Amino acid sequence: MKLKLATVALSAAMAAGPVMADLVFPSLSYRTGPYAAGGIPFADGYADYFTLLNERDGGIGGVPAKVIECETGYNTEKGVECYESTKGEGALVYQPLSTGITYQLIPKTTADGIPMHTMGYGRTSAKNGDVFSHTFNYPANYWDGASGAINYLLEENGGDLSGKKVALVYHNSAYGKEPIRTLEELSAKHGFELVALPVDHPGQEQKSQWLQIRRERPDFVLMWGWGVMNQVAVQEAANIRYPMENFIGIWWSGSENDVLPAGEAANGFKALTFHNVGSDFPLYDDLNKYVVDAGKAAGAGDQVGTVLYNRGLYAAMLAAEAAKKAQEISGNADINASDMRDGMEALEITEAKMAELGLPNFGPAFSVSCENHGGDALVGVTQWDAANKTWSLISEFKSTDGDVIGPLITEDSSAYASENNIGARCN
Repeated sequence: MKLKLATVALSAAMAAGPVMADLVFPSLSYRTGPYAAGGIPFADGYADYFTLLNERDGGIGGVPAKVIECETGYNTEKGVECYESTKGEGALVYQPLSTGITYQLIPKTTADGIPMHTMGYGRTSAKNGDVFSHTFNYPANYWDGASGAINYLLEENGGDLSGKKVALVYHNSAYGKEPIRTLEELSAKHGFELVALPVDHPGQEQKSQWLQIRRERPDFVLMWGWGVMNQVAVQEAANIRYPMENFIGIWWSGSENDVLPAGEAANGFKALTFHNVGSDFPLYDDLNKYVVDAGKAAGAGDQVGTVLYNRGLYAAMLAAEAAKKAQEISGNADINASDMRDGMEALEITEAKMAELGLPNFGPAFSVSCENHGGDALVGVTQWDAANKTWSLISEFKSTDGDVIGPLITEDSSAYASENNIGARCN
């Protein structure tokens, strides 16, 4: 009888103790619609990394991670609906994967106290954490991308672009227009001529833009595209025999989807990046063992190691590391969105940390602070080898032009703060 009473007492004590809830990471994915070819591998990589942590490590700090996927179709209205329908489920951080959705969610996530990570996209001036308390865009943003491209071209041309002509082929949307102001400033600084050529969604018709490029013969072409626009542009460039080594896409214009359709003609095409390429990293051994071979992959497993799969995995890794930091700061494994925001703001990714995770040199080393939500602005360059069907990192992660970008961020974020009555919050 005493044993029975003791068992009942123990069970009651366990029931009364804290129950660890899952750490919830919503995934605003798009496996359907015009940009599904890019959305699918990203969503797979994002989900698979958390599955790996659950299967191999028992979660994050002993708490299981749960990915709630909500289909947006890359549609802004659907993205907002996904946010509203999932935010009450313990959401720790949102990754909208769309500049349009990002702009709509900045005030909502701030009001709700939920952090948002717009990795390499979204509102560039959100790097200013003094104004944007809950939005983070580390490790790099679109203005870093514009500067990174120009810095690379400067390196390749003896530090001098004066008298050169640079064309920008861009998606005619908020996303595609992001680099224009920065490139205009860089044009004035370095003496090159900028020619901006918009391409309307979805981007299948680009004949006039490439005829103009053939007529004007720019020395270099930059591209801010997404989806079918990219592969059409690469094919059109090949059709007019534009030298691929002088054609550089932003990181959303540099996946296998963008170059494979053009075959050998795409050889030499370049793209900016803020993470490494391929699957030659120790972590992928565990990923195959615990996730793919175990039949637990989010997709068919055929996207592992592709550019956009790696990007999704990288986003998940950064989220998981921020969650660990949040657990450390709060002293509580069962963190909430407020804790997560604090963890993101104190995040530091070192070369030693990446090596420890099985991802040596997978991305740039960077740190985040109250004032700086965008990291250290380091950008690399990749190049496509059509014969081997592989991307290679041909330029390491290097600094961008803070003298140009810094004032632009201050100007834009200050205007936002004024319009929305936001006071400075960092000491």
